[in-house]
Amino acid sequence: MIVSVSRRTDIPAFYHEWFYNRMAAGFALTRNPMNPTQIRRVELSPEEVDCFVFWSKNPRPFMQNLDRLNSYKYYFQFTLTPYDHDLEPGLPDKREIIDTFRTLSAEIGAEKVVWRYDPIIFTGRYDMHYHTERFAWLCEKLAGFTERCIISFYDHYNFIRRNLEGIEILLADSARIRDISRIFAETAGKHGLKIESCAESESLEEFGIAHGRCIDDRLINKICGRDLHLKRDHGQRQLCGCVKSVDIGAYSTCLHGCRYCYAARQRLTASQIMARHDPGGPFLVSSSAK
Repeated sequence: MIVSVSRRTDIPAFYHEWFYNRMAAGFALTRNPMNPTQIRRVELSPEEVDCFVFWSKNPRPFMQNLDRLNSYKYYFQFTLTPYDHDLEPGLPDKREIIDTFRTLSAEIGAEKVVWRYDPIIFTGRYDMHYHTERFAWLCEKLAGFTERCIISFYDHYNFIRRNLEGIEILLADSARIRDISRIFAETAGKHGLKIESCAESESLEEFGIAHGRCIDDRLINKICGRDLHLKRDHGQRQLCGCVKSVDIGAYSTCLHGCRYCYAARQRLTASQIMARHDPGGPFLVSSSAK
């Protein structure tokens, strides 16, 4: 079984105590986000978990106890984007995040820290020139500390548009996607990095950018040292190439406050979120405020 920790929230940044408590207990409970009355028990023993896939923008708090994962196989999807606090109000300075990325990579290995430059958003401020310059800077800083970068472009959802009120988003049309992808591929190649796309309809193969999969059977099999015969997850978006996993997170619980985040279905305050969280409980959050 592959356990996703988590597409829905940043457990390594904010809920690391809960996660390690659930590991010690041997299980977690999770609700189906489409049907909250449907509850699943997810076994978390080393015998049941083939691989953890951690997703984070700032796993520094989680890294203090990485030795507790010695009996498990795992890797990180580490998102590092170029935006300022107008889009990412809750994140530390980028230089601090880069240091965290490099420290994590030095501890667990470059192949197990996958860099996400995701999503690519175009605005008057974050234009083509801005992205190409900042991407080059990040490639320089991360070269040797990761092997792969996953890119995707901002998708328009109605609830995200509300969160982005006051910021004019420019359309990422085919020409713009292809132009920046070509430049990114050239830049990444100079630093020994491979780029893959995430759930994109545009074919970028001519630039050496393949359709990727974030929960990646190729990487999981390599880390585990055997073929797990994993199947594609048809419960994800049609263009998603990920293999099947079980997610133990919950939507609308991340405290970073990124304004473009698709996982923030509701805009709740930190106190509202934490009022529903019990580090010792089986669920990440209770079904309603306490």
